[in-house]
Amino acid sequence: MSPWRSGHSTPADFPGAPEENLQPGSMVFTRTAGPVDPRHINLWWTWTPGASWRHPEGNGSSISGREDHPVVHVAYQDAEAYAKWARRSLPTEAEWEAAARGGLDQMIFTWGDEPEPATDQLANFWHGDFPWRPDLGYGTTTPVGSFPPNGYGLYDMAGNVWDWTADWYTDRHPAEVDKPCCIPRNPRGGDVTSSYDPRQPQFPVPRKVIKGGSYLCADSYCMRYRPAARRPQMIDTGMSHIGFRCVVRAS
Repeated sequence: MSPWRSGHSTPADFPGAPEENLQPGSMVFTRTAGPVDPRHINLWWTWTPGASWRHPEGNGSSISGREDHPVVHVAYQDAEAYAKWARRSLPTEAEWEAAARGGLDQMIFTWGDEPEPATDQLANFWHGDFPWRPDLGYGTTTPVGSFPPNGYGLYDMAGNVWDWTADWYTDRHPAEVDKPCCIPRNPRGGDVTSSYDPRQPQFPVPRKVIKGGSYLCADSYCMRYRPAARRPQMIDTGMSHIGFRCVVRAS
């Protein structure tokens, strides 16, 4: 059974974790000094005590001058609590993807099927050699609205920061396995138990789907700033490239 429960976690929930990691903090991205093996994400991600949405790089940093950037270092429960307070909701994965497409059904990118032209910047993703040499001055978050909106007038549905969704992660929607011919129009994710990472049984923390990619998505590495792209994220972990957005549903 999972030790995860709603509310605050405790050191007992993470047996064997180094003592220095058992304090409030978040995962912070740091560029490497040169080319590295992209399979080893620990080379550019560092658990940083004190990192939070107010202190994006850890103690001593601040959001001064970045008030128009997307919020980051927000764990799922933080995003969910904010949405509830604001009388809004977090989108489902299907809702998020439909919104990101902006009416361009089945197309590869939020702007169409053609890659971003060299003469026209359309989204904040990693241009250059990942994870050490970004081009075009990117390599971090950019102010909301720095790039053209999609067909629905929504900004940053590709790149900048990942967004939390309300769906539990599963590799494939249950309908794809049980009835491949009958995939629902508005599919939902799996259940909480199926969202655990089978490769890390020592960390039975549920995972939600995040969408949209971020400023760290490079064409040579993951290219996950496409509307169809997705990845799982443990609900207790904030990172410097994960944020959220809310939806308002009709009564």
